Amino acid sequence: MTPDDLAAAVAARPPRLGPTRLVCLDGRAGSGKTTLATVLAAAYAGSTAIVHLDDLYEGWSGLPTIADRIGRELIPPLAGGRSASIRRWDWAADQLGSPLTVPVVDALILEGVGSYARGYEEYVSLLVWVDAPADVRKRRALTRDGDVFAPYWDQWAADEARVLAREGTRDRADVVVDA
Repeated sequence: MTPDDLAAAVAARPPRLGPTRLVCLDGRAGSGKTTLATVLAAAYAGSTAIVHLDDLYEGWSGLPTIADRIGRELIPPLAGGRSASIRRWDWAADQLGSPLTVPVVDALILEGVGSYARGYEEYVSLLVWVDAPADVRKRRALTRDGDVFAPYWDQWAADEARVLAREGTRDRADVVVDA
């Protein structure tokens, strides 16, 4: 699927988060979600915003709870047609940091592991699963994040497996992209 095809798929879906089409780009670490989000936003004809979950996870153990924060802090105001705010994670200080304001746009691209959750499924216009072989994903992730991610790889992978199984993300995807 080309970026233009994916942008057309988004445009063909109705907004379900107030006036916004919520697009969840989910998949395991290193699969290519961030790159795809950037390309999709550029290809999409309407207004877009990208929220990178890497900016929101509460540290290396924050994956299991990210959907709760999204469901509490982002979804309700956007569903009401208002901008939303969610606090970023300050990785250096190991605590919640500055707020991220998310405007009302035509398409909100939520990208990261755990971007989709059944708890706010009714608001999702398009769920995209981004896939890549395990060895490719690990190489990409460790090349990108180096020694910072390496000590947490196994814990993160275990958390991914639990969260993705709990949500049934891969099986619920509207589109699968091989990255």
